Amino acid sequence: MDNIRKAEESIIPQEVTEGFEIAGTIVRVEKLGNGHINKTVRITYNDGGVLSEYVFQRINTKVFKMPRELMDNVVRVTEHIRRKTALAGGDAERATIHFIKAKDGGYLYIDGSGEYWRAYTFLGRCTSYEKVERVEDFEKAGIALGRFQKLLSDFPADKLYETIPNFHNTVSRVNDFKKIVAADPAGRKSGCEEEIRFVLDRIGYAGIVLDAIAAGEVPVRVTHNDTKLNNVLMDDVTGDVLCLIDLDTVMPGSALYDFGDSIRFGASSAAEDEPDLSLVNFVPELYDAYKKGYLAEVGDVLTEKEIELLPLSSILLTYECGMRFLGDYIDGDNYFSISRPGHNLDRARTQFKLVSDMEKYFGINA
Repeated sequence: MDNIRKAEESIIPQEVTEGFEIAGTIVRVEKLGNGHINKTVRITYNDGGVLSEYVFQRINTKVFKMPRELMDNVVRVTEHIRRKTALAGGDAERATIHFIKAKDGGYLYIDGSGEYWRAYTFLGRCTSYEKVERVEDFEKAGIALGRFQKLLSDFPADKLYETIPNFHNTVSRVNDFKKIVAADPAGRKSGCEEEIRFVLDRIGYAGIVLDAIAAGEVPVRVTHNDTKLNNVLMDDVTGDVLCLIDLDTVMPGSALYDFGDSIRFGASSAAEDEPDLSLVNFVPELYDAYKKGYLAEVGDVLTEKEIELLPLSSILLTYECGMRFLGDYIDGDNYFSISRPGHNLDRARTQFKLVSDMEKYFGINA
């Protein structure tokens, strides 16, 4: 027991494990994941011979500056998904994350150092993937996003907090980019003039979704805003989609943002930071598979304009991400973590290569 307590204290304060409504005795404590943003710990409890696993997570308040509002969003959305899944006769326990209440009745525990912690049940017998290995798996990822959006299609998005203002406001992103280029704080502008011109030549993309929202052609919906493949859980036994995880960026937005970002990440032949651009290509087969799975779930909910803009959203989100990578490179690599000189410039170039490929495939220009 003493060894367990020491192991626990080395990675999570005892007061935190005692701050939530969880019965039983701790028998195992282990770090979970890479911990780039939130510190994550998996703890196994023994309650009368029954073992249960829970995830404890310290919210990084440097990244997420509104932890209470963030948790309000996440809890309300997950409870909505659980209710609708149960009403439809599905397995509500595996349809989304289930958060545990703290002993004070809320869903956050603030430790003696002022750190914010949350706890939720660990979803076992499932897997997430870092890259697309089979076309059918990417189709399943499309099903996961479509199901997520459909389950939340009747949730009033205006009741959620905008925890990261202007997250996918590409017009605002363009303005920020122009300011960075003008200032050239790290003296790197001269080494990437071609990439800067690429961004400026395509400013016409920036307002596409925002204009459609303003015109009433595209509704504001609940959006996930981080739909990369490794946030999709697949059941190890059935191979079916379980749910989307990592819901910290859930807030009001456009369904197009989630679709476009999924394509940006998944429908590529290479890694996001591949320096050899000859290996980087947009893969139409993956786009078609994802779109098929996605529309099979949510096609009857989307407006005609949303469906029409799916190709453009793929270009838009890839363009936006590349612009952010390039802007951070010019700014001196202050936002995205890097592991080598020019890492963010490599990332920007892969995104711009994908944009060019998509433009040719879809027959679209800014």
